[in-house]
Amino acid sequence: MDPAHRALLRTHRLELSGQLLVSETIVPVLYQENVLTEAQVEDIASQPTDRLKTLKLLDLLPSRGPRAFSAFLRSLDEFGWVRDKLLQELQTGPGPSSPDVRQLPDSVLQKVPSDRELSRLASRLGAEWESVLMDLGLSAEALFRCRADHPLSTHGAVLAGLVQWRRCEGKKATVERLLQSLKAADVHPSVLEDVLM
Repeated sequence: MDPAHRALLRTHRLELSGQLLVSETIVPVLYQENVLTEAQVEDIASQPTDRLKTLKLLDLLPSRGPRAFSAFLRSLDEFGWVRDKLLQELQTGPGPSSPDVRQLPDSVLQKVPSDRELSRLASRLGAEWESVLMDLGLSAEALFRCRADHPLSTHGAVLAGLVQWRRCEGKKATVERLLQSLKAADVHPSVLEDVLM
């Protein structure tokens, strides 16, 4: 996917997750156009709420090739106002009022994330999870062990890696450090904000 399209979806991630209902029309269109696999459709359908279904789709789209964004726009027939807004912003560039990252308070940035928060983050990280863990300082061997210990669960492997990072770093395993690694792996900070709010 074009970096500009990826950035646009990332910028509007929270807004889209509140406006779109993806399971009725959007996901079937993307499946029909070979943008999503059957396993990915099932993964989206298994999410408990409409908002999480939309977030899961937005996590998957950037890795689905050069046709993914245009197919996504075509699938927005019932959400014309959303498509128009995305197209307008692509042409004009983001306006001054475009919602940027909310600044997390210092008290949140300096705290060590809880098991629950790490688990929620693990469920939201997409294909970038290995880059995030490497940036946090886990060795390739430790990553391999996480994958080997949880061959059927990416969530389990990611969570094991995050818990191992927190155990090794102690009080230095802060939300701020996690945020730095997410940015380094090109994961939008809103992913972490969703987890903490």
